[in-house]
This record gives sequence, structure tokens and C-alpha cells, in this order.
Amino acid sequence: MAEVQEFQCPCCGGAITFDSTVQKMKCPYCDSEFDVNAFRDFQDVSGKAEGSQMNWESTAGQEWADGEAETMRVYVCKSCGGEIIGDETTAATSCPFCGNPVVMTGQVSGDLKPDYVIPFKLDKQAAKQELKKHLKGKIFLPKAFKTEHHIDEIKGVYVPFWLFDADADADIQYKATRIRTWRSGDYDYTETSFYACYRSGTVGFQLVPVDGSTKMADDLMESIEPFDFSDAVDFETAYLSGYFADRYDVSAEESVERANTRIRKSTEEAFRATVNGGYATVVPERSNIELRNSKAKYALDPVWLLNTTWNGQKYTFAMNGQTGKFVGDLPTSKGKLAAFGAALVPGWSALALGVLYILWRMFL
Repeated sequence: MAEVQEFQCPCCGGAITFDSTVQKMKCPYCDSEFDVNAFRDFQDVSGKAEGSQMNWESTAGQEWADGEAETMRVYVCKSCGGEIIGDETTAATSCPFCGNPVVMTGQVSGDLKPDYVIPFKLDKQAAKQELKKHLKGKIFLPKAFKTEHHIDEIKGVYVPFWLFDADADADIQYKATRIRTWRSGDYDYTETSFYACYRSGTVGFQLVPVDGSTKMADDLMESIEPFDFSDAVDFETAYLSGYFADRYDVSAEESVERANTRIRKSTEEAFRATVNGGYATVVPERSNIELRNSKAKYALDPVWLLNTTWNGQKYTFAMNGQTGKFVGDLPTSKGKLAAFGAALVPGWSALALGVLYILWRMFL
């Protein structure tokens, strides 16, 4: 079985968690507060005492089938003795029997230990309030959704991210156009001139994030960026107490391609901004980018996940647990959409209605 670490209040012995509002370890039973580093030192001293060894053996149960147990992990709650079953990427959770928060230290130790963690700054109540704000002003949202949707789950999760640093040496060729139109007699004329524009130089990148968990949708995680790395601290397991946490299951090597895509796009956009001259269009035609001084860091970033159900369909929302940036998909009232289109243009076509729907989805 994997090792489980629980945090107990030095004053009353109750389960203690990290409180994002005061940025300290806080006991919900006696309200005692402790600085994270001071609490760690206390844990180091008290942890030197040897615990009892009380082992049981049993022949009950059946053997796992081939491959069935490879991704399963079993942890023992030190507060109540209950067994907690999770998968191979679970790093922090709570005991389903007594509710005490636990951290699976075996999942975040050794070469898997994060370099940094950005502590939660916003609590569960803030996530609920942001969901309410997210629903306001959505003219195509079904009216019943606001009152009938059911929040199934709200949980704070530390999501694993790889953070890439690199210097990008780039040579990029852009194809640019200028367009001139005029009228002569009964005819309209359009002249399009094409130009080749070259740019070269170096762009430095720091902390380019790539989601390291397959459980989290990449587009959802990218939508709640950026995280402010100035709040990052050296990793301590105490920060995980009271929250869920995932260990990465996408390695840094496997994340390089996505990081390269983001760096390439950002480099092309940065150089594109220097192409002046009143061009109508400027698009990259050829690019050569080489990276130097590249390295990666491993960090855990705070995310609130909210799952709601309405009309039998689930909707997932995410909030940056540091900045409060909130994103998520919403249902659309086809009746409101059609009525709006009909009011704008008589004889509203199905094609135009489809375009309006796409625009609505873009600005959710």
C-alpha cells in the first residue's frame, strides 16, 4: 500500500487543512492558524516518534485479473483506518469515511515531486459566485437553466503543469498584401499586390505552461490562464491538504510538442506585429525556429472544477483558483436564437442562423 500523509492540528489533534483566505494552515475545529513553514518544522519533529505496527492478514477476496490492478492504488487513512482506492495519478483527496484530507506522499515524492506549487487564493464560495456571474448577460441561455441546473460537484484541484523556458532564434518570411479598389465607368476594379517580408531575431520565453494531466481538457486549462508565477512557492505537501491533486501522467518529453506549438505561434505573432506599412493581410509563409537554453519545471496550479447537470446533460466549468478567471460551456436556447435572428433580418436563413450560433459559442 502507498504511504499516506495526514496533517493534524498541534493544539487539538483535528484534521488541519490549508486555508486559501489566510494563506496558512488552519484547524476547522479550534481555529488555530499556523504558518506553512512553521507547521512543516513541527511535523518534522513530531514525525520522529515511531508508530505502532498493527498488521492484519486475510485470505478473503479474489486475485486481480491480468492488468486490472496496474492503474489502481490503495491508501490507508491514518485517522479512521479506512482504505482509499484511487488511480495511479491521484496525489491528494479526502477520506470517504471520515472526511479527513489526505496526501499520497508516494505520488509526489522522488523524481515525481513538483518543483513549485501556486497555493489557492480563492475558496469554494468564490467559485459559486463566479458561476452566477458567468450566467448573467447570456441572452441565448435557456431561462430555466439558471434555476433548474443542479451543481453536482465543486472541488479544488491542484493540476500538474510543465513550465518551459527557452530562447527562440527565428527567421520568418511573411506574405503580405495591399488591396486597391476603384470604379471606372460601369465596372469595379480590385488590384491585389503581394509582398514578401522577412523578420529575424530572438525571443525569450519563460514559464510556457502545458497541462500535464490527461484528465484535464487542454483547451479548458488554457482558457483559465495565465497563472501568476510570482505567487509560486517551493513545493510542500501541506499546501495540498484539503484539496484534490493529480500527479502528471503526461511527461515533460511528451509535452514538448505542445510547448513548441505555443512558442512557434507566439513567435510568429510577435514578429508579425513588427510588419508595418498598411498591409491588408500578413500571414507567415515560411519559418525556421531554433531553441536554446531550454529547460522545464514541474508545478501544481490551483483550479476549481464545477460540474452541473441540466436536462440530463453535464456541463463542466473551471475557475483559476488564483486569479478567479472563469470559463465553461453553456446550453443554447434555439427558440431565443431563432427569434433574435428573425428580428434582425426578415426571412432569416438557416445559414445565417448557423453563423450566429457559432458566434454565440465563441463568446461564451
